[in-house]
Amino acid sequence: MSRGAAPIESALERVLGRKGEEVITAVRRVPARAARFADWPAGLPETLVAAYRARGIERPFVHQALAWEHVAAGRHAVTVTPTASGKTLCYNVPVLARCLADPSTRALYLFPTKALAQDQVAELQEVIDRLGAPIKTWTYDGDTPDDARRAIRAQGNIVVTNPDMLHQGILPHHTKWAKLFQNLRYVVIDELHTYRGVFGSHVANVVRRLKRICRFHGSDPVFVCSSATIANPAELASRLVEEPVALVDDNGAPSGEKVLVFLNPPVINRELGIRRSYLTTARSIAAEFLKREVPTIVFATSRLNVEVLSKYLKEEFERRPHDAGMIRGYRGGYLPNTRREIEQGLRRGDILGVVTTNALELGIDIGALGACVLAGYPGTVASTWQQAGRAGRRAGVSAAVFVAKSEPLDQFMVTHPEYFFSKPPEAGLVNPDNLLIRVAHVKCAAFELPIRDGERFGGDDLPEILKYLQEERILHPADGRWHWNQEVYPADTVSLRSVANENFVIMDQTRQNQVLAEVDYASAPATVYEDAIYLCESEIYHVKRLDYAQRRAYVARVDADYYTDAITGTAVKVLEVDGAAEVAGGASAEGEGGADLPSPRPSPAAAGEGEGARAEGKGGAHIPPPRPSPAAAGEGEGAGADGDVAGATAPVAVAEHGDVHVAWRVSGFKKIKFATRENVGFGTVNLPDQEMQTTACWWILRAGALAGLPWTRAEVLDGVVGIAYAMQHIAPLLLMCDVRDLERCVGDRGATWFAKADRESRGRYAFAAADGQPAGLTLETLPRFEPTLFLYDNYPGGIGLSPELFARRDLLLAATRAAVAACGCAEGCPSCVGPVVEMGLSAKAAALAILERLVGAVASPPRVETAS
Repeated sequence: MSRGAAPIESALERVLGRKGEEVITAVRRVPARAARFADWPAGLPETLVAAYRARGIERPFVHQALAWEHVAAGRHAVTVTPTASGKTLCYNVPVLARCLADPSTRALYLFPTKALAQDQVAELQEVIDRLGAPIKTWTYDGDTPDDARRAIRAQGNIVVTNPDMLHQGILPHHTKWAKLFQNLRYVVIDELHTYRGVFGSHVANVVRRLKRICRFHGSDPVFVCSSATIANPAELASRLVEEPVALVDDNGAPSGEKVLVFLNPPVINRELGIRRSYLTTARSIAAEFLKREVPTIVFATSRLNVEVLSKYLKEEFERRPHDAGMIRGYRGGYLPNTRREIEQGLRRGDILGVVTTNALELGIDIGALGACVLAGYPGTVASTWQQAGRAGRRAGVSAAVFVAKSEPLDQFMVTHPEYFFSKPPEAGLVNPDNLLIRVAHVKCAAFELPIRDGERFGGDDLPEILKYLQEERILHPADGRWHWNQEVYPADTVSLRSVANENFVIMDQTRQNQVLAEVDYASAPATVYEDAIYLCESEIYHVKRLDYAQRRAYVARVDADYYTDAITGTAVKVLEVDGAAEVAGGASAEGEGGADLPSPRPSPAAAGEGEGARAEGKGGAHIPPPRPSPAAAGEGEGAGADGDVAGATAPVAVAEHGDVHVAWRVSGFKKIKFATRENVGFGTVNLPDQEMQTTACWWILRAGALAGLPWTRAEVLDGVVGIAYAMQHIAPLLLMCDVRDLERCVGDRGATWFAKADRESRGRYAFAAADGQPAGLTLETLPRFEPTLFLYDNYPGGIGLSPELFARRDLLLAATRAAVAACGCAEGCPSCVGPVVEMGLSAKAAALAILERLVGAVASPPRVETAS
């Protein structure tokens, strides 16, 4: 197969020449970069140098040599260089050198996924085989057999695992791992940039427990980290390790030329602002590379889209029997053996195209790919560069094409490419002292070793946490130590990544209930409800039965021309207010960056400073909420689309932030036709509520915001729902987070009603009374109409986004107004307030009228407009 630069340039020429089809908003050529080498350190064993030279590595790159220098001096270090720059050698070489010099040496490697761990072990073992040394390297994860586990504990020089297994399988049983912890010299943390948010906050506490166990066994390991490019790698590493970490970011690795293209699907209905499907466009772009036999990776933003896109491409490129397997999908939920088979096929070159979620964003070796298509903005600048970096290695031309969705954030990025190319990648933020997370790991630490009086584990409020756990009869104090006082195993009840540990298993009834795949607990209600279409490796299955109690879904293969998309409803209840402010109208972005969006300050909670994500996080003291606002207390004049005009001095809204309870359920589903993506039907779903406690920022719209508007309450509600849609997509630009880190809900401050999409209104958002409200309560019979717009952290306990959002509330309102006003559609579209079919014909006009009252005239609005 001809897979050189000429086919890539030919495909690019076709993509860039699609006149009148798509709008090319940016073409950037990143020039090739020459290698910069250093010498092998003088102290390295000759056998080790010879082993790497035999693999074609004659000299190390400058960043590799600098990392070795830090590690040799006993300094913690983090290496931050692009994909395929040889970061692996930054930790493998010093570890192997120490093992050769002292056979009792032990090292612990932490990778965020099992797949990445197994991939790295294969490369490490190849070097060890060339050395001919008795260095034992093992993978230790949930798939490791019991007999192998005993051998690993006794003999393993290098134990390769993941944070979850360290948390649940190693630290609680540290006495069985005495040989490892007594001789532990290095801890390697790869893909450091993935340890952010809730997951990173959990891992920081796991590292606290690890260091505590090491001190008990008499070791003090050096931490060697590696990361993709983020804004604060040294700070993030220091937050995880809680010690100074040296930064290595002088990249010496070569790279070939890369062409980045930003592409916007054309508007096909200007009045409704409807663009051609980004999936259809991404499919055609990928096809240009694939038909020229350019190995291509396509990144989709959801598992469903992975299946839809791979199905489309299979139909186009696997028409002959011998073409089977040329196109594959790859995502979480596939069985481990299936994922390994796909990875090997990519390395061997048997697979020409792969469609994936961000599961392949990490550094798994998937061979040399020539092109990358991003079907939708990945959510962050850092992830965009990481995904684009999966195509192209150290020589030759490669291409990356970003195809924008119709959502506001995608449209902002594609119409303002200078913002993307001028902004640094996002910071990795963690909050190890989040009260819920920290208390969970204090329990785990006490189970592993009694906690001594005066011992530190995070903040200064540990004594208060210990007293609380004593009151709950979880810990028992004796002789200056706090002992575990329960029969349960605490680590087994704490998941580092999600609310629940249990996955749902997919059973294929057409193959005698053979296990087909898995779905994580959080995704199952919206994926495998009864009558759903479940897609796996482009095959279509119908969900016959969901056994919720046993965590099993039974499916059968069918021939269908549609797939399903869940409709969810959410209700939010305020638990505690941490701050409140009146919105008098006339908010402006001036003074915070002028015409450009400002660089965000790290959130105090996310950065681990100040109060944290919860009021109790500061010193363990309970901080009382401020006096309830008039809107919250039900004082003052009535408000509504048909209410009286508020006094001149009355606020048009009240903004608050604090703790909330969120409940959501899947209430129905839409049937979407494959070929045309049109909605061809609806269905009903009956499943239990999903619940969590988190933090939120919310706006209570008062009479001044709604009085005198020429619409019914239902139409005003459409406008408020449209504002929420736009705000959720604009907020990540201010916070530099992923759009999926925030969720939205519209209801009322007292949790008596909320807006949800339902079958009766064919997907339209409509009024729904909360459980327990009087029968017959409708939007028009509400005694008080004060819609409340919630934006909440989409993680239990919160991750510090909501307090920062509250601090930037005026800028967010101004940015949202500017984006909606600048959109060229007539009545609303996915690029501003949402699709008309979901939001209603009056949504955009009502949203703009309300935003005008909240914001007022802005002389220099922030440049977040979304052009159609």
